[in-house]
Amino acid sequence: MQLTLWTYEGPPHIGAMRVATAMRGLHYVLHAPQGDTYADLLFTMIERRGSRPPVTYTTFQARDLGSDTAELFKSAAREAYERFSPEAMIVGASCTAELLQDDPGGLAKALALPCPVIPLDLPAYQKKENWGAAETFYRLVRALAGPRRERSRRARRSCNILGPTALGFRCRDDVREMETLLATLGVEVNVVAPLGASPKDLTRLGDADFNVLLYPEIALTAAQWLERTHGQPFTRVVPIGVGATRDFIAEVARLAEIDPEAASQVEPSRLPWYARSVDSTYLTGKRVFIFGDATHAIAAARIARDELGFTVVGLGSYSREFARDVREAAARYGVEALVTDDYLEVEAKVMELQPELVLGTQMERHIAKRLGVPCAVMSAPAHVQDFPARYSPQMGFEGANVIFDSWVHPLMMGLEEHLLAMFRDDAEFHDGAAPSHLGGKQTPPPAAPVASDIVVVWAEDAEKELRKVPFFVRGKARRNTEKFAAERGLETITVETLYDAKAYFAR
Repeated sequence: MQLTLWTYEGPPHIGAMRVATAMRGLHYVLHAPQGDTYADLLFTMIERRGSRPPVTYTTFQARDLGSDTAELFKSAAREAYERFSPEAMIVGASCTAELLQDDPGGLAKALALPCPVIPLDLPAYQKKENWGAAETFYRLVRALAGPRRERSRRARRSCNILGPTALGFRCRDDVREMETLLATLGVEVNVVAPLGASPKDLTRLGDADFNVLLYPEIALTAAQWLERTHGQPFTRVVPIGVGATRDFIAEVARLAEIDPEAASQVEPSRLPWYARSVDSTYLTGKRVFIFGDATHAIAAARIARDELGFTVVGLGSYSREFARDVREAAARYGVEALVTDDYLEVEAKVMELQPELVLGTQMERHIAKRLGVPCAVMSAPAHVQDFPARYSPQMGFEGANVIFDSWVHPLMMGLEEHLLAMFRDDAEFHDGAAPSHLGGKQTPPPAAPVASDIVVVWAEDAEKELRKVPFFVRGKARRNTEKFAAERGLETITVETLYDAKAYFAR
């Protein structure tokens, strides 16, 4: 176990809470000490939910450890059913309570409650939050979906949407975007789960013709079980970005045996044209570092290179269960994948690669802000500002529009090239001034080690040329050029040195 200030994922019982909170009519009885009730804040404060998660804690204290904590759990489960009358219950233990070895599943079974009770065995010291959510959803589907039944051929094909949970990154809006897209294609949505579904809804999962898998980290295991047991194929393409959305439409059309031309009625994304219309100095070849959950990180890399013209210099994920997928994606961009849940390792990689844009989680936002690098959040874990009141999906064509705005604006800062030239002598835009969204205070990253004691000076024409570089990357360009010159024993930086250094670091 490693003590840390930040963590990408909580323990697996937090994942179970994300599933329980997303659903209706489901209640979670969690054997946990008093301090573990902090988890409620994740949903009420960060996601701004108007009600507490449907969780009953046993909240045992130190003085209870000498008594019968098993009886404490049984009382809590019995009272939870009498108070909330859920359609189904899930029971389990937090990481602390796991040490008591009280077996919540067996204790709940002994109560013979008049509703389905699904025990969760979530190894808190080996697994993490997303795995816990996936295991919880799989257990619920397996317990409630029932055996395979014959489906009659209907005029309109139907599907389930699997994967969205509470506390997920833009899940609410992604579902709305996908429902609209599927309706345009003529595909009926049978059940969306777990977000908004009840235990009774899960009994209808087998009625659909296929499944749309939006978040593999949460629903891949359940989708694979439904494929084996109910003969339902599922989609492999996650529709984040213009290209991926087109691929998704083609995949859905194949599974539903329909004509994908219906999708032509959907308003296409403005991302391709906007990306071409922006001054190429803002986008083309910009060095971008990407880190997040596997689904969003892999999708972001494709958008960054193929749709915005960025150069992917780093790609990584904290999703160890999907490390193979991340490594395969990284190989396509010629970089080595970074698979870690240590944010200090991620920070060191950002400092080493010196990207011009960071796409990441709330953690990378902090890292980038400290280093003075533009950043956009595109994956969980996220903070309160990443749960906007407005409609803001990541998936589908409208999601691509949102992504363009979110990723490109931190680079542009509202300044077109002619405005940069107009204001380059303004005191507000000198090299030491940081962009306003970074608090106006420049915090330069630690200087890269230089293998020479030579003091380099700038020729006048080179200094003039450097001033043509946008102010928010000018400091980094200066440092890189000085490092490049010092390593080669050059005492004077000329215009040629400046461009040689640019070419060297752009490789």
